[in-house]
Amino acid sequence: MAKLLSCVLGPRLYKIYRERDSERARSGAPETPASVTAPAPSSWDTYYQPRALEKHADSILALASVFWSISYYSSPFAFFYLYRKGYLSLSKVVPFSHYAGTLLLLLAGVACLRGVGRWTNPQYRQFITILEATHRNQSAENKRQLASYNFDFRSWPVDFHWEEPSSRKESRGGPSRRGVALLRPEPLHRGTADTLLNRAKKLPCQITSYLVAHTLGRRMLYPGSVYLLQKALMPVLLQGQARLVEECDGRRAKLLACDGNEIDTMFVDRRGTAEPQGQKLVICCEGNAGFYEVGCVSTPLEAGYSVLGWNHPGFAGSTGVPFPQNEANAMDVVVQFAVHRLGFQPQDIILYAWSIGGFTATWAAMSYPDISAVILDASFDDLVPLALKVMPDSCRGLVTRTVRQHLNLNNAEQLCRYQGPVLLIRRTKDECT
Repeated sequence: MAKLLSCVLGPRLYKIYRERDSERARSGAPETPASVTAPAPSSWDTYYQPRALEKHADSILALASVFWSISYYSSPFAFFYLYRKGYLSLSKVVPFSHYAGTLLLLLAGVACLRGVGRWTNPQYRQFITILEATHRNQSAENKRQLASYNFDFRSWPVDFHWEEPSSRKESRGGPSRRGVALLRPEPLHRGTADTLLNRAKKLPCQITSYLVAHTLGRRMLYPGSVYLLQKALMPVLLQGQARLVEECDGRRAKLLACDGNEIDTMFVDRRGTAEPQGQKLVICCEGNAGFYEVGCVSTPLEAGYSVLGWNHPGFAGSTGVPFPQNEANAMDVVVQFAVHRLGFQPQDIILYAWSIGGFTATWAAMSYPDISAVILDASFDDLVPLALKVMPDSCRGLVTRTVRQHLNLNNAEQLCRYQGPVLLIRRTKDECT
């Protein structure tokens, strides 16, 4: 009965990777010992094939999830329409709540049927056994076995904690749970007395800026965080992740940032090869709709470098929302992971950023000045001029205030505090500032 409950509440399983003995033998990482025998090729070659009951139940729950996402994004318009039509009265809301409760019970029943389908599948039972064992004991053997599965990343155990380095625990200047240090914009009106009356006058504008940034602004700036887009890209992301794991011997890890967000990373180790550039680590920072599964990590991989890719907060397996503070917190734990867990010195780390990823790359360069080099491809100097280009002139004040207070991507200001080598790549049709 306990195993059945685990199957009901367990994560969705996408793929069982095939093992590659030759690449395991070349890897010198302690988490992947070469002495372990790989499973039979027949069970590792294809995507996980659910039984009919699990497959149909998964389809129903996935459809319900898409409808819920559409309802969430259209809720302001739906609320306004229902209010105008008079459907928000108590006499109309009570029957609707009954319908909603019945629907939730039906979906819970579908989830139970999906659990039964998983319970009858020996592959899923083996997977859930390994997952539970890893949560109880994160030994190297358990983590090696778990790495052979691609499943809902929310259930993946944390591999690295932001407080793990001993220097962080002893340092007073390190990040706190409130986040790492950012360069704050100067006040728009310097010299003005910050009285209670002035604060009251600014309050409506501040509320408007907050609402714009947390609704439309953030999704326009980081469309990759929109659930519907991620759902549409899921097959491509799974294929890209399988390529990194099976062909490049990539190792996936979950990092816990200081704000509580969980960051999805992929590391490809080339230090065991004959190529000297494999001793250098390239940390890739993706664009506003980019994911490490299909992003710019392919460029340093083809050049023979060791590569560490990561997804923005709210992208794919990473949790949270991609605001500047969360972005910097995520980048900080990625760099700490590279130094303290993967064993690279800052002098051996190169930052490679595409487009909006330039913010996190320049922040890391500013905060870790010993980093070897920075490469910014199709990035920008400051977000405000770009935002003003796509918005009407009548919203100029609101746009400037919203960006400076909530979405301040000041790449050039951060880069000026880094004294190392910088390569800027810009094309004739790039939109730059």
